[in-house]
Amino acid sequence: MAAASPFARAFLAWARKANDDERADAASALARAYLHCELSLENRDGVAIAMTALLDDRCVAVRRALAEALAGARDAPRPIAVALANDASEVAAPLLARSPALTDAELVDCAAVGDVAAQCAIARRLGLGAGPAAALAEVGARDAALALIENPTAELTDSALRRIVERLGDDADIRRAISRHPGAPADLKAEIAIADAQALSRSAAAGGEMSAKRAARLGREAQDRALCEIAAACGAEERPALVRTLRARDALTIALLLRSLLGGKRELFATALADLSGQPYARAMGLARAHAGQGFAALALKAGLSRHALPAFRAALGAIETYGGAGSAGLKLRLIEETAAACEARRDPKLAPVLALLWRWAGEAAKGQARDLARRPAQPRPPLPPGLALAPPANDARAEPTLAADDDGQAALAPPIRAAALDAVSRALAGGRRA
Repeated sequence: MAAASPFARAFLAWARKANDDERADAASALARAYLHCELSLENRDGVAIAMTALLDDRCVAVRRALAEALAGARDAPRPIAVALANDASEVAAPLLARSPALTDAELVDCAAVGDVAAQCAIARRLGLGAGPAAALAEVGARDAALALIENPTAELTDSALRRIVERLGDDADIRRAISRHPGAPADLKAEIAIADAQALSRSAAAGGEMSAKRAARLGREAQDRALCEIAAACGAEERPALVRTLRARDALTIALLLRSLLGGKRELFATALADLSGQPYARAMGLARAHAGQGFAALALKAGLSRHALPAFRAALGAIETYGGAGSAGLKLRLIEETAAACEARRDPKLAPVLALLWRWAGEAAKGQARDLARRPAQPRPPLPPGLALAPPANDARAEPTLAADDDGQAALAPPIRAAALDAVSRALAGGRRA
């Protein structure tokens, strides 16, 4: 019945003679009329038939105009929406990016068969469901995976993120995006940090600017910094998996554990003790707090800590008890200094490697404090003390120096300086000459 609609017959006759631009305008007008006008059932069916006929239009711009007009509509005819979503990516992209008429199953299918442009449109979709996200993680091109990771509304599961790393983890941009993703699990971020550190070591050694040994140390220190940041930011439920990953990757070292303590955090250390010794976390944390007792020593040795390193760990735990670990992330200079002082007081030659490490960290912490200070907002310049205030210019070139009282109430010499002299100095400085 609808096929015999006078409107449909008239439109199809007109479309055979119209040029591309006219048909594109008509496609947009048809979609708007279907969505927003009060049409009779006969005319509504006729408009639907006319839009269906345009799905086979030879001109991409015509089909694109129809797709753009229907893209945001929940009431778009589903057969037409699905057909357009499976068209060339230039046509399909508006619907793939935002059409509420498409189901997750249809998006999964489009992700599987679409090119990178279509996949990117799906990846950027607001509120993308777990199914299409998993499909993109499995088969999506590199740019689509990157767009998916950077979509804050996509439902990205741990398994999807891990699959992206498995497929595309050699790409530095992918690793960086996942490491910044708020939903990425801590152990996956640790895997990425380890991979980044290894890449840094290789790059530094290949550049020829440093020895292989120094490049390896550069990579290890970058790795430990990143791992401590990850451990400090992750929740208690993630920490056991993080420790297991570090053990599996040979990254759970004495240096890492000591560094985490000198950042003011005991949680990674206690979790590692619990995992290595087979004791509950609560017991490990309790003994770490009672670090001076024999129970802590027994637990630490059972976990595999070196007996010679034990004084350093006890000193670090004691420094946290005394000074706390609050403040910005990273090494705390006060904790390092207290730990180093306690180790030096023992006069044990076997602590020399630990002390060398501690003082190297002290330099790193001092530079970090300086950077933090430099980033603080500039404070208003305080007024000069009265004794340093410049006297007003004198009219008499032979004027005698005047006296002004300094902060202590003592006389301070403050000779008058002429404005002309100040101008001369300014010109000399600007010209790079000495006044």
